[in-house]
Amino acid sequence: MTTAIAICELRKTYPRRWASPPFEALKGVSLTIAEGEVFGFIGPNGAGKSTLIKILTGMMRPTLGNAALFGIDVLDSVARTGLGYVPENPSLPDYLTPLEILGMGLMLHRCKIADPRRHCMQWLERFGLGDVTNKTVRGFSKGMAQRTALAHALAVEPRLLILDEPLSGLDPIGRRDVVDILADYRQQGGTIFLTSHVLHDVERLANRFGLIHKGELRAVRSPAELAGEDDRVLVRSQGTTAVDGTQPEPGGRWVVEVPRAALWHTLHELEVAGHAVIEIKPTLSLETAFMHVVQG
Repeated sequence: MTTAIAICELRKTYPRRWASPPFEALKGVSLTIAEGEVFGFIGPNGAGKSTLIKILTGMMRPTLGNAALFGIDVLDSVARTGLGYVPENPSLPDYLTPLEILGMGLMLHRCKIADPRRHCMQWLERFGLGDVTNKTVRGFSKGMAQRTALAHALAVEPRLLILDEPLSGLDPIGRRDVVDILADYRQQGGTIFLTSHVLHDVERLANRFGLIHKGELRAVRSPAELAGEDDRVLVRSQGTTAVDGTQPEPGGRWVVEVPRAALWHTLHELEVAGHAVIEIKPTLSLETAFMHVVQG
């Protein structure tokens, strides 16, 4: 299996003025991400997420350690061949149109496309920008600028996408559309490394999650591993009468949280009471795991 991203003992220290000690943003982070994987990099503000991305994209040099994309050190510009990148706050040339921005991206990446205009239009329409392809981005909202940057990153047919808060500034419909597009990219074998504070959408996309706090990678988990770390299960049912321990919800639904060992007993009690089981799921979510890491 090809390794898309390899990070080994990566450290980044920022000097401070006067007598303050240097600030260590990354403290020996090591991580391997396979080609075709979607990796969600999660952490609070100031945890080191953006610093790591700046190193991976060649905008910043590490203090110690090394990182490579597809086996090529990130300090070598060749490593960025086939890389699509969207920063948290894209800075687009405001005198250009979305169509011009995507066309420029194709030329810079030396993409050999038979019909570049048609190719760019397809991506702009997919991101809901078909009506503004020839308008300058100067008057765009943050959400429209974000979608333009995402269309630009995908139009160059990248083998790796690095996305720093890609859902920032998008409304609920925009977030859903972008998540669907990224899910399609994943199904076609693309590799994604993304950060986001919208944890529900990260859960939907990612194969694994890395939880970073204060510059340290505290945990790397898959969804199945997260589910297996908790010993409690949430059961939601529909019925007319209460069962011991259940809490009422609107619409005649009931919910109860029980230990795994008591699950079958609870299901039997619900069956006797004439309930229909709607949902059974582990109580540990990405948000819960995130809070566990942040709170120690």
